[in-house]
Amino acid sequence: MIGTAVACVQAVMMIAIAPLITGIVRKFKAWMQHRTGADILQPYRELAKLFRKDETVSESTSWLFRAIPYVCFATMTLIAFMIPFFFTGIAAPYGDLIALVYIFTLYRFCMVLGGLEGGSSFGGMGSSRELMMSVLIEPSLLLTLMTLCVLSGAGTDISGVPEMLMSMGVLAFGPALLLAAASFVITVVAENARIPFDNPDTHLELTMVHEGMLLEYSGRSLALMEFSSMMRLVIFMTMLGTLFFPWGISTSVEPLHLLVGFAAIMLKLMVMSFALALLESSSTKFRLFKMPNLLTASFVLALLAIISLYIL
Repeated sequence: MIGTAVACVQAVMMIAIAPLITGIVRKFKAWMQHRTGADILQPYRELAKLFRKDETVSESTSWLFRAIPYVCFATMTLIAFMIPFFFTGIAAPYGDLIALVYIFTLYRFCMVLGGLEGGSSFGGMGSSRELMMSVLIEPSLLLTLMTLCVLSGAGTDISGVPEMLMSMGVLAFGPALLLAAASFVITVVAENARIPFDNPDTHLELTMVHEGMLLEYSGRSLALMEFSSMMRLVIFMTMLGTLFFPWGISTSVEPLHLLVGFAAIMLKLMVMSFALALLESSSTKFRLFKMPNLLTASFVLALLAIISLYIL
């Protein structure tokens, strides 16, 4: 019961800090661009303002348009309860890596459907680009997670992967893990529509992917969609920090271990936030037809990772 309670608390904490991590990334980017920028709590204020606003819904939409933001938020909340944050125990009884991929697919499907529901040309453009990218993102994500399953020997149990990797010690640091981690880093950037795949800070009609699917939303629905996107970024960062490099995570409910685990994951999130801000400040967005090249490289890295397990 104590482990379940701690797992629930860590999931709530992961959801609560999602806007904070977004604010930290923005602050890092502002510093790198010699700007002051807004403080790190600004995303909380933006969400609170959107929740207070009224919604404007197009006449061409159906009931799906109103339901999709709640489904997207529910899928990210479910994943937050499935993956370890600073404690390897999880509250969800079915913490399965394969199910995780399908839940991410459900989220993407709902976002694409919401972009099409609005009936605007920009929504359809963003949805079509998202589907084009997902064709290469999903196989890479699946192969990367399967590499972790085989390498750790924990099967598809999410909570078992970090425990088994930590028990392996330095033996876990092999070509398979490093190649899988490199592939997953590209997947993180692509899944969250960050530079060089998309620019989350602009609404340029000819370049936007993620923002194009949100143009028709307003008020509470837009707040839920934005909150879900922030949660997805934190979830992918957490997966990189706890599944690929789990050292420091707590495996027991001892207060000291939990404190060390929380400090370790927050340090990892800070490092990844700085790296993401550095990437976005030092590179530019790719042209649309160059995006598949980088996504194909991610797929090749994931394929090499799982092949290396059997060769080496």
